[in-house]
Amino acid sequence: MTADKAAFSRRDFLKLSGLGLLGLFVPNMPLRAAGFPLNLFFEDAFDSQQGRITSRLIWLYDKPSFNGNRVKMYWRDSVLSITNVTVSEDVSDYNRIWYEIGNEGFAYSGTMQPVRTLLVVPVNNISATGALGEVSVPFTDAHERADAGAPVAYRMYYETVHWIMSAAAGSDGKIWYQVLDDKWNKLYYAPGEHIRLLPDDELAPLSTEIPGADKKIQVRLNDQLLFAYENDSPVFATRTATGAVLRSGTYTTPTGLFMTYHKRPTRHMAAGDITASGYDLPGVPWVMYITESGISLHGTYWHNDFGRPKSHGCVNLSPSAAKWLFRWTSPVVKPNEQFAYKTKGTLVEIVN
Repeated sequence: MTADKAAFSRRDFLKLSGLGLLGLFVPNMPLRAAGFPLNLFFEDAFDSQQGRITSRLIWLYDKPSFNGNRVKMYWRDSVLSITNVTVSEDVSDYNRIWYEIGNEGFAYSGTMQPVRTLLVVPVNNISATGALGEVSVPFTDAHERADAGAPVAYRMYYETVHWIMSAAAGSDGKIWYQVLDDKWNKLYYAPGEHIRLLPDDELAPLSTEIPGADKKIQVRLNDQLLFAYENDSPVFATRTATGAVLRSGTYTTPTGLFMTYHKRPTRHMAAGDITASGYDLPGVPWVMYITESGISLHGTYWHNDFGRPKSHGCVNLSPSAAKWLFRWTSPVVKPNEQFAYKTKGTLVEIVN
């Protein structure tokens, strides 16, 4: 599945956003004054692309539609190979993207996190201040000891981010990483080959030549879109999932003007946080708080259903979109720092 490299217009981008076509490989798109030069898909896109089931269960259908016949069921955390992306027949759907799962059938994209299995070579020399690590496999378990047979504390998912405090020899003779639970200040262990340490240049600030006062984020609740502006020109856009009416209550994303005054590259959001609201979510990546009550922009791994309200008040983003914004906004969080707090941030405007 390929696409022409010709420039996209802003209308083209919004059309693709409305269809959900940016959700798998292009969760964010840099915008340029002359258009949107982008090779939307690439030849080897599906060679290693997988999807992890994020809901309790899903059905595969014989066509990309909930009106199709159910052909097979999978449970949460099943990992399937995605062999193609297609669009549903219902033009009224906010997310028309379905994933083709080989010859088995079609899965709705909103309940499947795009993942890959990328084993890495772990290292022994971890900085005394710790290092940021990103899970590079669909999921891995954090144990109480460096032993696969030890009790499991948490399951850590693809593209979640964690503080790695040290390396240890596991009972299997391999390198395990000591992982900090930043919510409860506890230490656990996970296989080192499942966690990619993030180099400093991958965390470096973006667009540093642009004064902070000339940067702005706008979140459009009705459209479920986020735009980043430099000097009033859009340079970045992505789909969102904001506050919704859920079974547990009504959660609104506030409108108005805010600042990204408090940033963390990772946060364990758990009971007691307004952002968690009963959930237990370790390793939420690229968190940018905009209110004292805990409303933030952050990466999301527990669903892939962007384009409609779905959160407990926060602005849910794909992990890669949140990472771009984290690097682009102020204050800057240095690689060896766990957070930056109570300093001037980037303007965030939330409108209906």
